[in-house]
Amino acid sequence: MAQVEPASTTPAPSLPDAPARRRRPVRVRRSPDGQADDHQVAAWVEAAQGGDREAFQELVAASYRDVFTLALRLCRSEDDALDVTQEAYLRAYRSLDKFRGDSKFSTWMYRITANCASSYLKKRSRHRHEELDEHREPADAEPSRDPVGRAESTELRARLDEALGTLAPKLRAVVVLRDIYDLPHDDIASELGISVSASKVRLHRARHQLRDELLPDIAVGSRDL
Repeated sequence: MAQVEPASTTPAPSLPDAPARRRRPVRVRRSPDGQADDHQVAAWVEAAQGGDREAFQELVAASYRDVFTLALRLCRSEDDALDVTQEAYLRAYRSLDKFRGDSKFSTWMYRITANCASSYLKKRSRHRHEELDEHREPADAEPSRDPVGRAESTELRARLDEALGTLAPKLRAVVVLRDIYDLPHDDIASELGISVSASKVRLHRARHQLRDELLPDIAVGSRDL
């Protein structure tokens, strides 16, 4: 998939001022690729839920690059992505007690980031109105063809990223979350404030527009919505 690299000097977001109980530092356990493993992340979550702000900062450090990259994909502007990322971590901090571990912490952060990006972009474009019928299933019931999943070379990934930038924000959000971050339609619909049907329609239209941009360079295959 196309990779949008965040600036190396991007600062981590500050944490909101709040009293916190100090806990004994948790020994960091990392996987062979240098990333904190799931057990370590779970330990940080538990400590942060108990009031340890340093543990939450570890969660920020472990997930910041991926969260910022998602925000950048959705917003297409580094300044906007920074604002969205900051807001996403503030929301996560305030609602950390609601995280039950049913999904990975990173997936939870992706959902929050998608919600923040959607709200941010709506505020920025309130004066624009797109007339799309988003509550009707696509006329063709065949599985939608997925150009995102077919971009294999570096050149095509770069072209795909450019093509994503041509999509309307609400179409781009769905195709990025579904085809790149593999979120289910239920989660996408919930975080974007739309119906599951609308999410599927947006994905169908986004993929169709991407095919128009990228064909005949990509050998198009099939994939279920």
